[in-house]
Amino acid sequence: MAMKLYDLERSGNCYKIRLLLAFLGQAYERVPVVLDQGAHRTAEFLRLNPRGQVPVLVTDDATAIWDSTAILVYLARRFGKEQWLPGDPLGMARVMQWLALEQNEGRYGTARARVIALGIKSTLGQTGSLDESRRLAEIAFATLEERLANHSWLAADHPTIADIACYPYTTLYPESGFSLDAYPAIRAWFARLEAWPGYIPVPRRPVGAG
Repeated sequence: MAMKLYDLERSGNCYKIRLLLAFLGQAYERVPVVLDQGAHRTAEFLRLNPRGQVPVLVTDDATAIWDSTAILVYLARRFGKEQWLPGDPLGMARVMQWLALEQNEGRYGTARARVIALGIKSTLGQTGSLDESRRLAEIAFATLEERLANHSWLAADHPTIADIACYPYTTLYPESGFSLDAYPAIRAWFARLEAWPGYIPVPRRPVGAG
């Protein structure tokens, strides 16, 4: 039985999983979840994830794992050996620091600013304001820029799931109407990750889309 990824194409959190699977060269079946039709609220889907959110990974032994961070950890530990999630205490802690940044300033700053600016229907956009989200995003960017000014990658001397977690909504931030021109180290980091073997492009909003 192949792994199944319950997936939404435009979701940055789902993209993180697809990106790691691509880097790992792992085969899987994509199962699109049509949120507009309430597919995430069906009894069948809620048995997989009681939170009613994507992504969900169903492993080859039929175990359901929900939450993008949990799925990244599972895939990295199962298929990536030490590269994508170091096993030593300090290396693992360094990865977890960046996962925490992504789930806090990243989610409520970078990702929420984009949701609000684009008018995306999401519970994320129902709390906070664009100005508040932008301030949090700038804290995230300052922290990323400081690290990346002197290091190629966030948590190690090679990419880890820390880079995968922080990349999508950071690179998509200009879709919220704000520029990343003030962060050259971040933009150089984008180029390094996008050149890594197996990279797949992040889904972007079509130019001119309303």
